[in-house]
Formats: sequence, C-alpha cells, structure tokens
Amino acid sequence: MTDALHVLHICRRFGPVGGMERYVWELTQALVMLGHRVEILCEVNLCESSPEGMVIHELGEVHPKPRWLAHLRFSRRVHAWLITNPNAKRIIHSHERTEDHHITTFHGPPYAAVWQLPFWKRISLRVAMNLWLEKRELCGLQVRQVIPNSSHIRQQLLHYYPEVAGVMSNPIAPGVSPCQARPERKIDEQAGVVGFIGKEWKRKGLEHAIVVMKKLVDIRPNVTFLVAGFDGAEAQHLFQGVTFSYQLLGQVISDTFYAQLDVLLHPALKEPYGMVITEALSAGVAVVVSDVCGAADDIDADFGKVLSLHDNAFVWAQAMDAQLKQDDVVITYQRSWQDVALEHTPIYQMIQQDIS
Repeated sequence: MTDALHVLHICRRFGPVGGMERYVWELTQALVMLGHRVEILCEVNLCESSPEGMVIHELGEVHPKPRWLAHLRFSRRVHAWLITNPNAKRIIHSHERTEDHHITTFHGPPYAAVWQLPFWKRISLRVAMNLWLEKRELCGLQVRQVIPNSSHIRQQLLHYYPEVAGVMSNPIAPGVSPCQARPERKIDEQAGVVGFIGKEWKRKGLEHAIVVMKKLVDIRPNVTFLVAGFDGAEAQHLFQGVTFSYQLLGQVISDTFYAQLDVLLHPALKEPYGMVITEALSAGVAVVVSDVCGAADDIDADFGKVLSLHDNAFVWAQAMDAQLKQDDVVITYQRSWQDVALEHTPIYQMIQQDIS
C-alpha cells in the first residue's frame, strides 16, 4: 500500500443517490479501504449509515432553485468552512462548482455548449452565472488537475476551455459494483428479452427505444421489452398501440435486473457516461447504445454496438437482432472501484508534493 493521503471530497449530496453521487460514494469508500484518510464536505449525508473510517461534515441544505444560485451558496459555505478549518496538507477534491479545490472531477457535459445556441438564448443572468461558475471551477489558479469521467467529456472540455490542457488528466471512468450474472441460455430466433433502465427516461431515450422496438418486433415477433428505473405510469401513454410484449417494472434492484436481459438498449440523447451500460456488460449482457454516451468508449465488437441517433430505427433494430443472434458470445467486463481509487492515487501524490 502507498503512504496514506488525506483527501477531502466535496459533494453536495453524499450517498448512492445519483450517477455523480454514486461515483463519489464508491470512490471514497475504496480510498478508505486503501488506507487513506477521507473527509466528506456536503450539504447532506444521505447514507443509511455513515461509511466506516470516514469523517462527514454536513453544511446543511440550500434552496435548490435556481440551480446556479444553489451552486453559489454551497460554494460560499464550503469556502467559509475551509477558512474555519484550515489544513495545509489536505488535498481538496471537488465534484461541484466550488472555488477552493485542487482537483475537480467533471461528470457531465460542459455548460459552455450553450455557446452553440442563438445569441438571444444566451442573454440571461442564469447563463452568465453558470458560465462564470464553470470557468471558475476549471480555470481557478489553485486548480492542479481536471479529471473527466470519459473521453467524450475530455474532448468537450478541451474544445471549450483549451487553457486547461496543461492540467487535464486522462479520463477516469466509473467502476462497476458486482451484479448478478446473466445465466447462459439459448435465445429463440423469434424472441429475446430487451431491457431499458433509467430514472430520467426522456434523456435516456425511451421514446426512441420504443420506436426501435416497433421495428424489432417485425424481425422477432415474440420479443419482450422490460422497462425499469422509474414509475411506469409516467410513460404508459408511449406504449399505446404497440404490438410487442412489454413490462413496466418501476423501481428495481439493478443488481438483479440485468440478469433477466439478453440485450440492453440505451439510445440516450445526452449521457455523460452511462453507468447502466457498464453494469450490463459486467453482468454479461450485450448493449446497443448511442454514440453520445461516454461509456461508448468501453464497447468493443464483442460487447455490442454503438450507433448514431441519426441512424434510422430499422438500423437500430437490425443491430439489436444481430446481438440477439450472438447468444454464444461470452461478455467479460470488469472494473472495480478499487481500480478507480488506484488511478486517482498518483494524482493525489503529485498534488501532495505540490502543496507540501
């Protein structure tokens, strides 16, 4: 084990309650397991029980709207706490729009993409403040490293903020917790089980997925579509008149959901990473996903297919059919959260030397 480091992670909501939050929750526990000293600075601790070996500081919730103002208020509370609790040897790793960090991990697409919109859609206090907060997070004089969670995000950041190239790290993708493995089974040439999971079902592309399924049922009349991750009543209207079998499962235990599937369909419209993709792969399930997913970088020919949202639904359906035909292909994908923690370690060590 390397020498113990002292790292403070900043995350507004601490706990496994979202993609970014899950990343922080898993990473910090893995760092503790490696013997490092970890503190959490958050608005609220949402863990059912505080992880052993961690010190969690709750600053209290701020009003969530408007979002830019919530970021600013939280940032000011963080700044005040750090002044009151100084520690020159502490490495500060933020996952939020703060101003005092040595490291920031970028989990989503840059807000600066707003520059692609017509100018009249950019003239507002909200846009100006979000751009200022983002630039401060990335370009502050104290920032030693910017960590994107995918190559897709890295490319976008370098496009909009070329000045951060000197502190930009290689991507550090999320790990995958153990999932129940899909049992080996022969897929009937007329059938197959396709899955979709995501709380934000509109952004994850459910409407497009249904259009694809309408084409796939022409190829495989007995195909079944399992939809999970949200209250199915929200999207029930989208299934009116469909001729394929489907089930709206609502909230499920994702660890066991993937084992029921033969293919995961994830035609997301905007997806910084897409942990459901690598979770499915770790369970031995093939995937067909859109090329805007950060996790698309992790998909090779044996794992599934990456398609453009501009491809028509029949092309997507053909790709789904091709994956269902490959029921003898063994998919093996592993990436532990300890791997993620170990990839952070040299970055922490470099910063430790810098600030000492």
